[in-house]
Amino acid sequence: MATPAASPPAAPPRGAGAEEWRIRCDLAALYRLVAHFRMTDLIYTHISVRLPGPERHFLLNRYGVLFHEMRASDLVRIDLEGRVREPDPGPRPVNAAGFTIHSAVHGAREDAICVVHTHTVAGIAVSAQKRGLLPVSQHALAFHGRLAYHDYEGVALELGERERLVADLGPHRAMILRNHGLLVCGRTVPEAFRLIYTLERACQAQLAAMAGGAELILPPPEVCERTAAQCEALDDLAHCERVWQAALRLIEGQGPDWRQ
Repeated sequence: MATPAASPPAAPPRGAGAEEWRIRCDLAALYRLVAHFRMTDLIYTHISVRLPGPERHFLLNRYGVLFHEMRASDLVRIDLEGRVREPDPGPRPVNAAGFTIHSAVHGAREDAICVVHTHTVAGIAVSAQKRGLLPVSQHALAFHGRLAYHDYEGVALELGERERLVADLGPHRAMILRNHGLLVCGRTVPEAFRLIYTLERACQAQLAAMAGGAELILPPPEVCERTAAQCEALDDLAHCERVWQAALRLIEGQGPDWRQ
């Protein structure tokens, strides 16, 4: 059976070129997919994408819009100082903690095009466990030796935390925020989706395995490293794009189209 064609995007609004509108549509779709897989926390948590250009502007969700109803036009263009850079800004607030976290990563990491931060039950639970993510599943092994941790400092409202958050993230693409949640940064929107999906599933599997009460089997270190390297080699951007295109079919036709 032929795959149904995606509905065409709406015309870009005033002040947004075709490339920015394409990025807005991809980011709105990512919000919808995060909602589809139940990784939301009402109006809290946030996903951002840095726009091309020397200004280092990025898109963040308008505070108060639920993820499952996110549209391209609901995204707010801001700069690294938190100023709205829309042609007609109007009342378009963004989450202050979201700005702190996302501006830190976008300002420091050239490769961090898309940043996802979630507060899921599984992610928060693992973030509160002293040993963090354990190598109990293939999903978890993808992050073996490639996962950062950042200690909890309170609600992320203090801009001074940005330096410490970035230092803890280092070169990694995924991080557990202690007593808080998960964070990933991708070179593309599809890669960020693939990372947050895999990390979330790893946390879910860990909690389920621990809840069973039986002794856990942990692979030896050399197997953990070999598996992580295998996952790294297989999970290239082309594969992430393949996953992304398949995932988009899950949200086609759900409610108001995200390309508005």
